[in-house]
Amino acid sequence: MVRPWRALHRARGWAALAGLQARPDKFGGVSVNLAELSQPLCLERAIFGRWLRGLRPEGATARGVSEAAVAFSLRCSLSLAGAVAQWREEGCTAVWLHVPIFQSGFAAAAASQGFTFHHAEQGSSTLTLWLGEGPSRLPGYATHQLGVAGAVLHESTGKVLVVQDRNKTTDAWKFPGGLSNPGEDIGDTAVREVFEETGIKSEFKSILSIRQQHEYPGAFGKSDMYIICRLEPSSFNISFCQQECVRCEWMDLGELAQTKLATPITSNIAKLLLYGYREGFDKIDITMREFPAVSTGFFYKLYHRELPESYRSIM
Repeated sequence: MVRPWRALHRARGWAALAGLQARPDKFGGVSVNLAELSQPLCLERAIFGRWLRGLRPEGATARGVSEAAVAFSLRCSLSLAGAVAQWREEGCTAVWLHVPIFQSGFAAAAASQGFTFHHAEQGSSTLTLWLGEGPSRLPGYATHQLGVAGAVLHESTGKVLVVQDRNKTTDAWKFPGGLSNPGEDIGDTAVREVFEETGIKSEFKSILSIRQQHEYPGAFGKSDMYIICRLEPSSFNISFCQQECVRCEWMDLGELAQTKLATPITSNIAKLLLYGYREGFDKIDITMREFPAVSTGFFYKLYHRELPESYRSIM
């Protein structure tokens, strides 16, 4: 016998699933977001697990919940194409399940149906279930972090901006820089990091180098990309961040290229920058051009050595 209060709670739990939808994607999968739950506090893990398995709720109608309401909940829960078995029958290749942090308890119910974690962000986690043939072909989450530094060269004096990092190699000179924010362009990261660390305003001119390193300790064992940009200063009075830097100064570029008190990458790029300073930046610059993307309304930035005008106009 199902107690009336318990049946009422279950019926409300199934009603909470009413707003949940399985949204198809262009790759043949479906995406389900638990943030769309109409009444998340009414939903139990067990009910969510039964929904995933495509089972009907236990018990009958209860006082305070009409048969029509329960029937509506049943139709919603069983017609959302949300049950794993139904997704398989429909030929879906994968399921993406987005779980807000306050509904994290439902991850266990999903795991019992074969879901595994794909990634987590500040407010939610995403689980996946591969339904296609053979091993999963779902792409992994971010495998690299992106760091950007700015080599700010004052061409009139031949001096370049350098810092000594408080938290790393405090006795070695390096270019100011840090991690790129999500959605932030490479040049914008370099300009922002230079200003935050040194108080110097600057403008992006080009990319000088790209370093790739795998199993980087500072990237939680993932791979690390480190890009150094050439920047042109628009202010010159240093006001460095003492939480991040021990020292900051304008150093003669020739001195930086020769000193042993610089990190290896700084020393190498200083020599490259010195070559461009003396022989022409066109010999070292990787410049940027913006193009419209294939997807309407989007643009991308392409970085490469400068192309002569005679080759740009080739049709």
